[in-house]
Amino acid sequence: MAYRDDNDLTFLAHCSDDELSALVETLITDKDGEIRYTEALTSTDEYKEFQPEHSKYWRSIAAEIQCYGANTLASMFRGGKGILYREVLTDVCKKMKVNHPDKASVETMERNLLMKFVEDAVEKLSADDLKELISELDLKTTDFTSKAVVSAIQLAIRTNGILAYKLALIVANGVARALLGHGLAFTTNVAVVRSISVFAGPIGWAITGVWTLTDIAGPAYRVTIPAVVQIACLRAKAVADNQTE
Repeated sequence: MAYRDDNDLTFLAHCSDDELSALVETLITDKDGEIRYTEALTSTDEYKEFQPEHSKYWRSIAAEIQCYGANTLASMFRGGKGILYREVLTDVCKKMKVNHPDKASVETMERNLLMKFVEDAVEKLSADDLKELISELDLKTTDFTSKAVVSAIQLAIRTNGILAYKLALIVANGVARALLGHGLAFTTNVAVVRSISVFAGPIGWAITGVWTLTDIAGPAYRVTIPAVVQIACLRAKAVADNQTE
């Protein structure tokens, strides 16, 4: 397993150990907490030397993502290297039936993927739950239907990086809770997120349920889909942090 230079993953170098924790756990353990037989990260010298200081071996983490998204035989001919993150993300979007225009940015495709989870979860919320979500996200709508709420979220996150991060946190936390049995470990910036009560609220649990019930064929997708969700969350955090500086 070897890392390929990848402009879409270099931002991981600036993530903290806590921020990378859920991503690493997603890559190496299954839903029962057992080490995945398909993972290679824990056998690397960098992991053995530095974990749990994940930021010190971010390239190995990125390489694991690239290799999970690649064909094993093809990787052998590339000297153990996988595929670039954009290709992994595109494959995940196809699997999840998410819009992914060829010329779309990675950020746009990640946002579309996160919205897929939100749309599926919002459909399961009651009118009261929708009102709570509107209040929590400070959405500009007086229509409490699921369709109106989704439209309001889509409109808001296009220009509001802080809201996009908050939404990414909700999705990533829900997926982590379903897959790992617990939510995200890192503390959110209080200037960005007023509270994390929404994680335990109806939308957070609905997203947990969506992932729990999602029938994913193929062991690689059981890794790449939640891993991409975690990466999307970390990228959204980086964007939001830049907006607040």
